[in-house]
Amino acid sequence: MHILEQKIRNARAGGRTALIPFITAGFPSPERFRGAVEELDAHGADIIEIGIPFSDPVADGPVVEEASRRALASGVTLRGILKDLRTFPRLQAGLVLMGYMNPILQYGPDSFARDAADAGVAGCIIPDVPLEESGELRAMLGARGIALIPLVGQNTAEERMREYAAVSEGFVYVVSVMGTTGVRDGLPPQMLDTLRRARDAFSLPLALGFGLNRPEQLDAVPAGLQPDAAVFGSALLRHIDAGRPAGEFLDAWR
Repeated sequence: MHILEQKIRNARAGGRTALIPFITAGFPSPERFRGAVEELDAHGADIIEIGIPFSDPVADGPVVEEASRRALASGVTLRGILKDLRTFPRLQAGLVLMGYMNPILQYGPDSFARDAADAGVAGCIIPDVPLEESGELRAMLGARGIALIPLVGQNTAEERMREYAAVSEGFVYVVSVMGTTGVRDGLPPQMLDTLRRARDAFSLPLALGFGLNRPEQLDAVPAGLQPDAAVFGSALLRHIDAGRPAGEFLDAWR
């Protein structure tokens, strides 16, 4: 079993939803980013998703986009992120990088896979790489023990989900909305059908994201469709940017 799947299944075995906070690398400053990651780990994050800043983050809403802009302005680079991660103390949480293909191509995919593994990365989410174009990168990452995490949403047919299921490991990222990341007051009713189709297609754990900002949002999801993990980013970034402790935000989810 892949380590990311194991992290989520351990949480579920303990009777709780696994927690996957997202934070942009270098935000709100390189120094505070490091402290926030360590705090999220200490407060029980099962997996920590680290965003690679990019100038054209097509899947991200305004909060994450602004965090990327500020990180880039402060000189954060993919090479620097991987170098810094190698100096982090050993984390209990699994590490996932979320980013776009352009910086990885510039880095060199094989070199990226090697250096990401050396930095303790266990998974990657790359929204702009379709299944048909993912084979080579998936193989490079897989050879280093890094899972390429699939994203599925309202417009993903169950047949397509099964195609992803045949090659995926770690967990499945279920996108709750048609749109970009960001805080929302409620989740759309179509989300339940997406979860239902994903549950039928995948044996992997399901992580629900895009729009989550408080645990009560999951109360409307029937027991049989409850996600195995919750991913939250924009609300956490705003919380940290306001000078509040990252762990305080996570505690509300436990």
